[in-house]
Amino acid sequence: MKKRSFVILAAAMTMAALTACGGGSSQTGSSQAGSMASSEAGSTAPAETSGAEANDTQDLKKITFVLDWTPNTNHTGLYVAQEKGYFKDAGLEVEIVQPPEDGAEVLVASGKAQFGISFQDSMAPALTGDAALPITAVAAVIQHNTSGIISRDGEGLDSPKGLEGKKYATWDLPVEKAMVEDVMTAAGGDFSKVQLIPSTVTDEVSALQSKSVDAIWIFYAWAGVKMEVENLPTDYFAFADINPVFDYYTPVVIAGNEFLKQEPETARAFLSALSQGYEDAVNDPEEAGKILLKAAPELDEELVMASQKYLADQYKADVDVWGYMDPERWNRFYGWLNEKGLSEETIPENTGFTNDYLPQ
Repeated sequence: MKKRSFVILAAAMTMAALTACGGGSSQTGSSQAGSMASSEAGSTAPAETSGAEANDTQDLKKITFVLDWTPNTNHTGLYVAQEKGYFKDAGLEVEIVQPPEDGAEVLVASGKAQFGISFQDSMAPALTGDAALPITAVAAVIQHNTSGIISRDGEGLDSPKGLEGKKYATWDLPVEKAMVEDVMTAAGGDFSKVQLIPSTVTDEVSALQSKSVDAIWIFYAWAGVKMEVENLPTDYFAFADINPVFDYYTPVVIAGNEFLKQEPETARAFLSALSQGYEDAVNDPEEAGKILLKAAPELDEELVMASQKYLADQYKADVDVWGYMDPERWNRFYGWLNEKGLSEETIPENTGFTNDYLPQ
């Protein structure tokens, strides 16, 4: 699959989270998150510093981290590490930027950024073939896939079979539709009976209330929590609860392969500091939420705090070290893609991830 196809897949497969987190492509008001006026990382002019500040930072190694969209609670540990000086203590000066149109993956692969946010599902097309991108997942932001299908309460969509005859907002992507068909078949449903409506959803609450659609693919940590905050009764099923193969890693922190090869200790220092930020978010979600809101004051405070509390149990669920990726789970999902013919080329085992740079 060519790079353009990869970028389209990356954007579409994460749209449920992206539109909820930012409401669009507007840049954040955070002084710590730069805008991408061009495809060059760091295109935002740095703020002038005093002589003392310059002396404090002149020996720090510069790192650029590319988000997947506007700031949200998936990114909280990053902002906590920045606010509390964990990066500086590790000898790093970290600039947080938003992605250009061709995506965080391309920027990281090009070496213009060292780290970024991606997703195991949308990474897949970039890992094989002539157009493969030199990127590797180095940490899982949360441990389990919280995505699933949400609908209005009491309309029979608490099971995938209930999608029969209902309007589902689709991105019309092979992987997406194959996943929906898989869970429907497991529940005794017939995917051919689903009304596939091109997704134009920008606000899940409004879309369900207006009945323009009946079912939406969401990430519960944000959009599902938003339903709770706005007191909209819903039914929901998670893909991973129906088929464990869909408990893949989403989102993940990625790094450029050449950077990892040339500067492994810098990578370890960054991930150690980042891990501290997520550990703090686990231990004190309220403080972490306030730090995120300070960085991105345009976000809804009630939603951020509720989402932060939800994710406090998700960042390290079932593992001792934040960021760890289970090879069996990683390989199981890519094995499913291979089996279903959803990868243009076979993805070999243990492709695209490593735990080698996490704190030991």
